[in-house]
Amino acid sequence: MSGKGILSRSFMRRLAAPLLAALLAVAAYAQRPAGGTAEIAGANLPAQRIGPNDLIAVSVYGAPEFTRTVRVGADGLIRLPMLKQRIRAESLLPAELETAIAAALQNEQLLVDPVVTVTVAEYHSRPISVAGAVRNPVTFQAAGPVTLLEALTRAGGLSPDAGPEILVTRTELDREGNPSPVVQRIPVKALIDSANPEVNLRLSGGEEIRVPEVGRIYVVGTVRKPGAYPVPNETEATVLQLLALAEGLAPFASKQAYIYRPDPVTGERHEMQIELKRIMARKAADVPLQPSDILYIPDSSGRRLTVTALERIAAFGTATASGVLIWRR
Repeated sequence: MSGKGILSRSFMRRLAAPLLAALLAVAAYAQRPAGGTAEIAGANLPAQRIGPNDLIAVSVYGAPEFTRTVRVGADGLIRLPMLKQRIRAESLLPAELETAIAAALQNEQLLVDPVVTVTVAEYHSRPISVAGAVRNPVTFQAAGPVTLLEALTRAGGLSPDAGPEILVTRTELDREGNPSPVVQRIPVKALIDSANPEVNLRLSGGEEIRVPEVGRIYVVGTVRKPGAYPVPNETEATVLQLLALAEGLAPFASKQAYIYRPDPVTGERHEMQIELKRIMARKAADVPLQPSDILYIPDSSGRRLTVTALERIAAFGTATASGVLIWRR
């Protein structure tokens, strides 16, 4: 046989091994989970502790059969192909999960000294909800640290009906290690007007932000401008102040007034009679009012309305633009 033929067969044998390895790699790549590579390439969220329902991207160097995106189960565990045991991912940082996956691959003798990379593709365990007196109530995932102001900005800011406080509810462990809700009250003036950084809380997910609407006091009867008046601070609301907002008494107003206040438990309204003439003559102390109070001033003929009629008038006042006046903070 000629030397040329021997050289050709030898060359083909040396070429066969790497060619076969290349074909096997292509076949394994073709069997990868659909969309896995694209999702892994785009996984660049900040590294935070992993929680249930988060979507993580696992990449094992030189082993495309393990490279895929995996959804963390509600129990905090993940499953990878060919691994008999599931791996706990909840509360781990991506780097810590890399170590756990590499150890599992080695313990089950699937790979020797694997190089594992874990990134977070989507967070679903860190919701922050903003509700109440905001322009656009929203729930979003905290992909990284978020401040209270940033969360309110995502909701479009406070609405004109926002009250004087913002309630932030977190879940913290009590002394016995059980999760318990904790509510923080943040003054709007300190957060927005004073720009106090101490009240601009840092949120990491799992918080609920609620902005209660401002309380209203209803002024009906013989006044110049009856309506529903927001009061941002109930300690500032008195009978004389509400009469000033209502632009004073109308002609033929009685000097006897009534306050109808709801019971905090039953909701039933109780009537309180006040000597309006003595208050205006500075012979009696001004009377404080509370949100949801109805201040009723009858006319001089002494006619009085029932509580049901007063509530209907108050409801009509809140439904009309002219019946709602804003008390400046």
